[in-house]
Amino acid sequence: MSVAERFWYTIRPAHLLLYPLSLAFRAAVAVRSYSYKRGWLRSERLRVPIIVVGNITVGGTGKTPLVLWLAHLLRKHGYRPGIVTRGYGGNEQVQPVSCNSDARDSGDEALLLARRSDCPVWAGGDRVAACRALLGAHPECDILISDDGLQHYRLQRDVEIALVDTERRFGNGLMLPAGPLREPIGRLKTVQAVVRNEPAAAGESEGEHYWMRLRGERLVNMIDATRVEAPSKFAVCAVHAVAGIGNPQRFFAHLRSLGLTIRPHPFPDHYQYTAEDFVFAKDEPVVMTEKDAVKCFAFAYENFWYLPVEAEVDPRLVERILILAKNAHGRQAA
Repeated sequence: MSVAERFWYTIRPAHLLLYPLSLAFRAAVAVRSYSYKRGWLRSERLRVPIIVVGNITVGGTGKTPLVLWLAHLLRKHGYRPGIVTRGYGGNEQVQPVSCNSDARDSGDEALLLARRSDCPVWAGGDRVAACRALLGAHPECDILISDDGLQHYRLQRDVEIALVDTERRFGNGLMLPAGPLREPIGRLKTVQAVVRNEPAAAGESEGEHYWMRLRGERLVNMIDATRVEAPSKFAVCAVHAVAGIGNPQRFFAHLRSLGLTIRPHPFPDHYQYTAEDFVFAKDEPVVMTEKDAVKCFAFAYENFWYLPVEAEVDPRLVERILILAKNAHGRQAA
């Protein structure tokens, strides 16, 4: 965890100093939300349904794997989805993202989505402008998925899916800056589905709460993608584990569960790597997340590997999403 995260997931005397600021932030969030609901602040509806995948806390919860799963599900059932994302870590200008884009411009998550989704992907800090640009370039798209953007109320949406990290949950339960919450916990009562990112075995589901877990059991070489190895191939020695994501410890724990002995190297989320960051590597294997890998291909060596992950999702959520998508299209046509 970063220093900020360690602070947000505890209660200390210093929180008393920040608590008034948290109350002010909570009030500002409430006023902003109410203003959009009453139409005092302008929001825009597009010609196709919008599904937003987001969270109410600062930090990663597994949104990108869920967006990929959602895109593949919709394509499988005849929809033609497009994906928009902020492009965090890039320049946040409205832009199309392809497999050959530079993560320094598009952002790492946007580049990963372009490589894996088989869908048009556009990035931009102005989510409405990104949606309009995508639909202008790809009029065949009949539904859009917004990676993050739960708090981007200027973009009207038809379906909201909120993710919760079951390991870190809501930290100390306080709003920013004293805690990690971007919106009150009660916000989860207003979304169509709450998805719990379970670290291990999936739990029971109830109501509109569903489980998700990430699975990845093969390592891909970063020089030759045809070289795919089981983790047992690396069990004879320690590997350098690299993660610049919201929760690096989850990745490190996953590697250990695969039987690997690791030397962990956590980096800040969305970190922009250079070759100098890997002076520790030498001839020992380096294993990283796919989100990190998209920023490291240019200077990777033969001992660099990444672990692709897939979202395994509660079967109940499949039915729920398809019903919501159908209903959203019905509302658009009405």
